[in-house]
Amino acid sequence: MIDHRLPEEYSELRKTVEQFAREQVAPVIGELYLREEFPYELVAQMGRMGLFGLPFPEEYGGMGGDYFALCLALEELARVDSSVAITLEAGVSLGAMPIYRFGSEEQKREWLPPLCAGANLAAFGLTEPGGGSDAGATRTTAVLSPDGGEWIINGSKAFITNSGTDITSAVTVTAVTGGGEKRKEISAILVPSGTPGFTVSKKYSKVGWNASDTHELSFADCRVPAANLIGERGRGYSQFLRILDEGRIAIAALATGLAQGCVDECLRYIHEREAFGRTIGSYQSIQFTLADMEVRAHTARLSYYHAASRMLRGESFKKEAAIAKLVGSDAAMDNTRAATQIFGGYGFMNEFPVGRFYRDAKILEIGEGTSEVQRMLIAREIGATG
Repeated sequence: MIDHRLPEEYSELRKTVEQFAREQVAPVIGELYLREEFPYELVAQMGRMGLFGLPFPEEYGGMGGDYFALCLALEELARVDSSVAITLEAGVSLGAMPIYRFGSEEQKREWLPPLCAGANLAAFGLTEPGGGSDAGATRTTAVLSPDGGEWIINGSKAFITNSGTDITSAVTVTAVTGGGEKRKEISAILVPSGTPGFTVSKKYSKVGWNASDTHELSFADCRVPAANLIGERGRGYSQFLRILDEGRIAIAALATGLAQGCVDECLRYIHEREAFGRTIGSYQSIQFTLADMEVRAHTARLSYYHAASRMLRGESFKKEAAIAKLVGSDAAMDNTRAATQIFGGYGFMNEFPVGRFYRDAKILEIGEGTSEVQRMLIAREIGATG
């Protein structure tokens, strides 16, 4: 018989993060969000809790857990706030994970301990201003210096999370290192913060995720040691596709948390708000809306649990990750829309979390592969593309 109950260690982690989100994040995140201020103290607390080190071995400063543990933490954080959740998600699955998956032993020992501790953050430089969903359209270039000792990088990256904080230590960028226009050789290269020629532009003015950090990056004859190559030369594109497959499970977990957070907020509100002499929770239309919202969150959770379980067993999970990301982002969008409607005019006010949730949900249909890209991947995996 299949048992969907969480083992004790996962259950305890979930409860710990839930308590942290309710007691530490919830009271302060609204003001941070309105001021568009990065939550440094919350990040430090998450670092002390070991959240940034969850899926990494103890020998690199990690907690010795796994990717599913990270997903559980993301879900609980996103039930309260997505800016904090995406900071953790990007810091781990996009910032530190490429170094862990593909870096040399020397790179792992140098870069991972402070990243696992949350003392530093790293970023993932893939998307470019003119590329969007087409990651293969990379125009950033990296050429070896005449003596072969340095990479000289030129180009730009867009929408890069965790790239400009005071504790950002490096960005791993994809760059064309050879080949022709039709068959580019793309490699991944680690660029430390503060490297001459590496410029972090002014932070974006965003619709949502306003307490998270997002910038455009530019590289003008930026020189880094040749040893900063991550993995094999020419394998950067395939490496980052693997990272994106994993990241889609994490984003699905975050989306699930957001969808569930809408249910949480509405359940509190419908027993307090009165209309026409009765609490609005006594109206069947509201009850049915909440039932549909719970169904979406539950379905999204099962989807990312399934994708994560296949990943941890070493089975193919590309299709399942795409399904989880698509189902989760749809659930988040639908639930935030419904929650805002239940709250009525108050749902349009920044002082209520559902207004923030609504603004945060849309990006989940875009980041880490748009919903259209997920459908394309699913169709390809089931053999529907001919």
